[in-house]
Amino acid sequence: MSARQDPTLDRYLNGDYARKNPDWDSKDAIWKAGKLYQLLVDHEFQPSSIVEIGCGSGAVLAALRGHYPQASLAGFDIAPEASNFWSDASVRGIRFELADYLSLDEPIPDLILLLDVLEHLGNPWEFLARLQQRAKLVAFHFPLDLSALGVLRESPLLQVRDKVGHLHYFTRGLALSLLRESGFEIVEARFTGAAVNAPQRSFKTRVAGCVRSLAYAIDRDLGARLLGGETLMVLARPGVRN
Repeated sequence: MSARQDPTLDRYLNGDYARKNPDWDSKDAIWKAGKLYQLLVDHEFQPSSIVEIGCGSGAVLAALRGHYPQASLAGFDIAPEASNFWSDASVRGIRFELADYLSLDEPIPDLILLLDVLEHLGNPWEFLARLQQRAKLVAFHFPLDLSALGVLRESPLLQVRDKVGHLHYFTRGLALSLLRESGFEIVEARFTGAAVNAPQRSFKTRVAGCVRSLAYAIDRDLGARLLGGETLMVLARPGVRN
């Protein structure tokens, strides 16, 4: 199914997402790129070519440029408004294209980035099945929206559905199950500590982060499933097919 045949992607094609998220969450880009870089360093992986699918403003790629000055960097997105950011000086030297990456005939890069993307897709299993044929190694970032507190309150789930278009809600276990069901092998999955070290936006968020950090100190996974606020960075590769 192409991007233009999937009605769940209409909000990115008709400008609705851009109206509700005018900065394209660029304020988190340096933090997110740093978490990704540390994961790659820990696995002694030095990519010479990186492609980001659903790159938005391109701010994560711009932040990665400092870590990989010689690498080929390219970003792809289907949202026309995202291209408004691509002429900024911070993203010069990075190739951007307004296109559905999986419909293009592109060389397979060393690393593909899917950062906060799968929760937006109507059929992430189909997307991942197609991606398997086009990837060597993939870095995923999942917001872990699903928690006991989130279900009880419900409003946080409805808010991220309306504002940023999250159609699927994950815990760590559900995120990894999705990848394994789609034929990927997990290299490593690690919590980012988002509740306590991501760029904070309000006093309320900082207070909640203090409470969550206490729960995480006892059991990170259980704390995230109870109180939410975490994200997951995953490094995975396509499984070997028989």
